[in-house]
Amino acid sequence: MNPIALIIDDEAQIRRLLRFVLEAENYRVHEAETGQQGLIEIANHKPAVILLDLGLPDLNGLELLKRLREWSEAPVIVLTVRDDVQEKVAALDAGADDYVTKPFSTPELLARLRAVQRKTRPAEEISVFKHDDLIVDLSAHAVTRAGREVKLTATQYALLRLFVKHPGRVLTHRYILREIWGPKSEEHRQYLRVYVTHLRQKIEADPARPSLIVTQPGIGYRFAG
Repeated sequence: MNPIALIIDDEAQIRRLLRFVLEAENYRVHEAETGQQGLIEIANHKPAVILLDLGLPDLNGLELLKRLREWSEAPVIVLTVRDDVQEKVAALDAGADDYVTKPFSTPELLARLRAVQRKTRPAEEISVFKHDDLIVDLSAHAVTRAGREVKLTATQYALLRLFVKHPGRVLTHRYILREIWGPKSEEHRQYLRVYVTHLRQKIEADPARPSLIVTQPGIGYRFAG
């Protein structure tokens, strides 16, 4: 059976556009124009992916995200008309998996959809990550490039493992710092930048132009998925 995509947006024109795009990709599409209606749709239909507009008439999109994350891990892509870094960070920290700024390109939206859905695969399916000549075997705790072992410190490996487990997803600075170094480290972004630089030097083909750990300015990092 084809996966369900839920659109939560109060603009009928946007819903029609998204329905056209998603149905062409064989999604079964459900719609909601309010936050409350969206929560009911999620509970009833358990969508494979949710497209969420933050500017809803009855419920702030961030509040909806927080409520949703109390009982569901369904992938959520936030749709926003404002290219505001703080708004995007707030959405990601509230539980969004990614964001797309309106107006958006169809190929980009579909790529983001594929990326966030990969995150929901069973752990055994992503126990081995491959990208060009880089192989990360999470079950064996082994990292190789071009057949040679890549020696990482414990913290570097923990950072890489976090990225590998969330392919294609934007991870905020605060989230990464909390997951690797604990809640008291959430503001130490410079500390994180140093570790990312060192990790890039070991796993990127060209550390000066990284293709694996991609910087999202003012927000965090996206790992190739």
